[in-house]
Amino acid sequence: MIDPQALYSTNGQEAWRVLGIMAEFQMAADRLNGVRPAVSMFGSARVKADHPYYQAAKTIARKLSDAGFSVISGGGPGIMQAANHGAHAGRAPAIGLNIVLPNEQASSQYQDISVNFRYFFARKMMFVRFASAYVVLPGGYGTLDELSECLTLVQTGKSRRIPIILVGGAYWQGLLDWLNETVAVEGMIGEHDIDLMRIIDDPDAVVEAIFSFYENRGFQPSRDEREKLLNL
Repeated sequence: MIDPQALYSTNGQEAWRVLGIMAEFQMAADRLNGVRPAVSMFGSARVKADHPYYQAAKTIARKLSDAGFSVISGGGPGIMQAANHGAHAGRAPAIGLNIVLPNEQASSQYQDISVNFRYFFARKMMFVRFASAYVVLPGGYGTLDELSECLTLVQTGKSRRIPIILVGGAYWQGLLDWLNETVAVEGMIGEHDIDLMRIIDDPDAVVEAIFSFYENRGFQPSRDEREKLLNL
């Protein structure tokens, strides 16, 4: 027999959780208002500062920042810190979207704007909502989650098309080969869905590719694109 008191308690907790997500969403949107154009950067939290991936992320973030892009990262260690580190030394803000995880407790000291989250949902929305491009370096499940979510939103038309750039060709090529030779062949994605992302390893070429994408349209979302972002 269902205990009405337990059911009421559960429903109440769920209601408060929804309100908490809404509050985080509004807080983050207010804090990040005006940061465009921005680039969201992703990669492993486990990479040390002397690793080539860290140095690549730091260099790319610095070049993006000097080119006028705010750089948004997950706010944690590893490649996220590298992104903050590089952007913090440049012209545009280094933004960290922080969330407490067992292996990622400390926020980077290189953040010009820090936004703290309890809920993954609200945090993930901010990566997509404010990004004019994604730059994805090698990483694990979290990185793959962010990459696949952006690809899914663009593929299904729920978000605007943006450059999705993979850095680290040796790391990512096997994934692209599998998507092309197995997933696409099996009909699980469309023939041109793989074209939603591309590998670029040269830091200057990463910046140039983003500018080239927006050359004839500008960075601000159109009215239709803003509607899509509001209805994610």
